Amino acid sequence: MDTKHCAVDGWVDTLPAPGSRFGTATFDLIARPADTDALADDAPDTVITCTSGDPRITHELLNGIRPGDLRRVTGTLVQPSAPGESARLTVAALEVLDTGLIPVLREMVLDRYGDYVVIFDADTDAVPVFTAHGTWVGLADNPDAITTLIDIHERVTGGDA
Repeated sequence: MDTKHCAVDGWVDTLPAPGSRFGTATFDLIARPADTDALADDAPDTVITCTSGDPRITHELLNGIRPGDLRRVTGTLVQPSAPGESARLTVAALEVLDTGLIPVLREMVLDRYGDYVVIFDADTDAVPVFTAHGTWVGLADNPDAITTLIDIHERVTGGDA
C-alpha cells in the first residue's frame, strides 16, 4: 500500500458522519487542482475519503463543519488499491481556509409546532408539515389547516411525532 504524508485543500460536500469505529468521523473532501484553467470543463473533481480518530478533530467534524467549507486537511494519504476507488486520508490536522455561505431563506420560513415543523412559502398557501425528526406528515391546504393535520396525524400514530 502506497502512503504519503501530505496536506490537501478542498471543499466539504456533505456533512461529516460518525465513522464505523467509535470515536471516529468520516467525510468526503472534494479537491481540485490549483490550475483549473488548464482542465477540461467536464474534468471530474477528485474525491478523497477522510477519517479521523483524534477526539478534537472528530468533535470539530461532527459539530463545526458545514457543506461548502474550504478546509486544509493534513495527514496520511493512502492511494486507492483499484482504479475508480477513492483515496483515503487519515486526518491529523484540520484547518479552516474559508467557510461556506450560510443559506438565507428570504421567501420561506420554518416554524415549530411542538413536535412538528412546518414550512411557510410566500409563493403558495399550502404548508408542508413534518415531525421534528423529519418524517413526512402531510400537506396542509393553508396555514389554518396545520393544527387539523397535526391532530389527524396524532390520532393515527397514537401521538408519536
